[in-house]
Amino acid sequence: MTKGNKPEVYGNESISSLKGADRVRLRPGVIFGSDGIEGCQHSFFEILSNSIDEAREGYGDKIEITRHGDGSITVRDYGRGIPVDFNTKEDRYNWELVFCELYAGGKYKNNTGDNYEFSLGLNGLGSCATQYSSEFMDVTIYRDGFKFDLRFEKGENIGGLIKEKCKYQSTGSIQTWKPDLEVFTETDIPLEYFMTTLKKQAVVNAGLRFILTDEASGENFEYCYENGIVDYISEISGDKGFTTIQYYETAAKGRDREDKPEYRVKMQVAFCFNNEVNLLEYYHNSSFLEHGGSPDKAVKAALVYELDKSIKSKGKYNKDETKITFADVQDSLVLVTSSFSTVTSYENQTKKSITNKFIQEAMTDFLKQQLEIYLIENKLESDRITDQILVNKRSRETAEKTRINIKKKLGGTIDMSNRVKKFVDCRTKDLKRRELYIVEGDSALGSCKMGRDADFQAIMPVRGKILNCLKAEYDGIFKSDIIVDLLKVLGCGVEIKSRHNKELNTFDLGNLRWDKIIICTDADVDGFQIRTLILAMLYRLVPSLIQSGKVFIAESPLFEITSKGKTYFAYTEKERVKILSKLEGSKFNIQRSKGLGENEPEMMWLTTMNPETRRLIKIIPDDIAKTELVFDLLLGDNLQGRKGFIEEHGHEYLDMIDVS
Repeated sequence: MTKGNKPEVYGNESISSLKGADRVRLRPGVIFGSDGIEGCQHSFFEILSNSIDEAREGYGDKIEITRHGDGSITVRDYGRGIPVDFNTKEDRYNWELVFCELYAGGKYKNNTGDNYEFSLGLNGLGSCATQYSSEFMDVTIYRDGFKFDLRFEKGENIGGLIKEKCKYQSTGSIQTWKPDLEVFTETDIPLEYFMTTLKKQAVVNAGLRFILTDEASGENFEYCYENGIVDYISEISGDKGFTTIQYYETAAKGRDREDKPEYRVKMQVAFCFNNEVNLLEYYHNSSFLEHGGSPDKAVKAALVYELDKSIKSKGKYNKDETKITFADVQDSLVLVTSSFSTVTSYENQTKKSITNKFIQEAMTDFLKQQLEIYLIENKLESDRITDQILVNKRSRETAEKTRINIKKKLGGTIDMSNRVKKFVDCRTKDLKRRELYIVEGDSALGSCKMGRDADFQAIMPVRGKILNCLKAEYDGIFKSDIIVDLLKVLGCGVEIKSRHNKELNTFDLGNLRWDKIIICTDADVDGFQIRTLILAMLYRLVPSLIQSGKVFIAESPLFEITSKGKTYFAYTEKERVKILSKLEGSKFNIQRSKGLGENEPEMMWLTTMNPETRRLIKIIPDDIAKTELVFDLLLGDNLQGRKGFIEEHGHEYLDMIDVS
């Protein structure tokens, strides 16, 4: 730093400290983990946490949250009410300690059996930090026969404590505040955050009701799980679970290190196995542990150990087969843990992970014991679980081998014309102009090659009817040279869609070499079938190309009509009738169009390749479920459905068949 032309002296007076509200207002990221929307959300959670702690101590059975139209927030609880009157022990008012002092609170002696034995708001930061970071905060408290009011603006108290005698139906605290844009870069907390957070808190606080009002939309939401995590597991799993829901709970005492104090832990675990959905969530002292920590390590260690032991005892591993991993278990697992402790080591103030060594050890040992009993005493469910986990494991391993094989086959971007037989590239490197025509057979390759604009149109011939990719397994698909060559030309990799290998695809839309992929086949039954098989291949292996509107069908004319030296093309039977009605009284010649391979290059350019005169149909699945149904009907295993469809609709397609 410089002052005028002289450098500032760095000495004893250069050191300063932030005081009062500035400790939060100028450095919100230190307290809340971020100065953005995440930090703002955490400031709300600090206030909510205090209300939850009251309810869990047995004071109040509901918490009301209002998201106001001006961006302010209200949290109302029906607990004992925050103590804000004069504190003779500290010789200060409690409201100063609670709302104006960091690291002041009533939860530091929770390991001695005093208030808040199992507390979510542990660090004594929440009320003060949120108040300091607010544009304003209004507090109303009902307790001891009085109503107490406080007002804060930008970290400063306005008017002191207002205390008056009051008759009320319930004790409790009401806190309304508006996060300050001078502190946070963003303060518009989305409704979805409130909904998600309150639902998670309802899950781990059995019977506690959370009532959310959103003034902007006028919507109201209520979250309550009478049986806590068991009801939540039941909701998530639905009727798709293939085991019953297991619920275990226990309490323990221990210490993280010999020289550390002993503390108490309560643990709840609920789980089932399911083939449709999976879930893994951890909570500690009611806080959702996004990154897990100790409970996550415990669950993984216990489940892998006991299930591996069960598989070995049943002799279900193949010879020399590697043991299962947690990924194989998690694929079919719906599990939630909720733990509470009188001493908690959070990874940081945002409470997304805990590091307590004793909690990890206690939960691991407890889960091992319970799982061992469960797997022995419930043979039917035990067999289902171990069989499914082995299916998951082998599917994962097969997918990994397939992925490596795909990378080998599709890797690299050098000189495609030399690496793929009969592929004819175009000259331009401008991805916004490049078009790939997928054509039917070598004869079509010749006429399309001569009829195209070589600057921006490339040709890839498909030899005969390709494999039905909706029925084939990945191993079989990638043994097909036609399919592998086509994927090489596309350049964007492949999307492996399977519940057991979500992370194993090689697809990257950014590597696609084409602006348009145009399927061009004859307008006959064989051509339609080849077109459908190509579409099925793209739908199975690179569906994002269809979703992003990159795939087109080039319409080929069915009829060529000449009259008085002019040529007309009819792409449908209706168009043929319309053209002939206009030529009524004139001599004309009509013939069914030849296959693409028999067309003259000029004809190909005019009818199929010239952007000014061609007809392209963009393929967009506007209804994914309907698209899946149609593909399954036409190319899948639904034989009875296909037969019924042909019986009902077959006559509609008769004009596509040349019966001459």
